[in-house]
Amino acid sequence: MFCVYILQGKNKRWYTGSASDLRKRFNEHNARQRGCIKQKGPRELICYEACLHEQGARSREIYLKSGIGKRYLKNRLKRFLSLTG
Repeated sequence: MFCVYILQGKNKRWYTGSASDLRKRFNEHNARQRGCIKQKGPRELICYEACLHEQGARSREIYLKSGIGKRYLKNRLKRFLSLTG
């Protein structure tokens, strides 16, 4: 199983990625404490989608990183994030 995920840093910016092992990849992101990652601080998982195949996850990741994909994600998560802080 492959996942597409959205992380949010302390600066409230989102990072979109994909991985076969979401827990491992999330820990790798938060373990990096150098350069621009250090300035952004630890990240929080705000959303993920599971895909059966790697190609599906990659395609979804590319879409979510596009302009229209970012707009879709913003609209989809706007209400959820306002309720949870």
